[in-house]
Amino acid sequence: MAARFEELDFQQTPVGEISLRRRYDLTAKTDVYEVRLGEEYLMSSLFTVAEKALATLALDALDRDGARVLVGGLGLGYTAHTALADPRVADLTVMDVAEPVIDWHRRGLLPETAGLADDPRSRLVLRDFFQLVTTEPGTTYDAILLDVDHTPRHVLHPSHADFYTPAGLRQMQRHLTAGGVFALWSDDPPDPQFEAVLAQVFGSTAAEVVTFANPLTGGESSNTVYLAR
Repeated sequence: MAARFEELDFQQTPVGEISLRRRYDLTAKTDVYEVRLGEEYLMSSLFTVAEKALATLALDALDRDGARVLVGGLGLGYTAHTALADPRVADLTVMDVAEPVIDWHRRGLLPETAGLADDPRSRLVLRDFFQLVTTEPGTTYDAILLDVDHTPRHVLHPSHADFYTPAGLRQMQRHLTAGGVFALWSDDPPDPQFEAVLAQVFGSTAAEVVTFANPLTGGESSNTVYLAR
């Protein structure tokens, strides 16, 4: 019988101490993979519906084949893995600032997103997404999907805050092709203030509430996916 709890990895990164843990959840009756940054929970394999929806909603809004996609934030890999399931995606770049996170996928520690590191269409890149979008535009993408911070207001590092302003979003927009889609995951309900910021930059915007069953409470929880093009 597998151990009820196991710390699969623990390393120091530029943003703090990060760990990957596997535990058997008695309520959900399944193995759960969790990522922690210091003492803060970042993500859990129990709650992946909205992470997958980040990819499907963005790609559903994209009307082209041969799409080039950029994902900011690798994490447990559900957004990137879902994007690769769309046959229209020809090229996927996934950026993460934490080398251990990329290493987890290359070592095959996350069975539900296995194959992500080996797919010939995908590249896992050790780079700060926010640093990329503030540089001069080079490569452009048909879709940019971002899942790094908890919300536009609750950021993991103070340096991220400027991204969620009109100026920050315009810098990112330079990396989108004409008609390209930007999608953002948020842990909170739709934020009217941030929706107004998006509308200053993009011609078409939406905030999609994604609900999912919560086995820990026996009820439902929800996240938000912002879409802009």
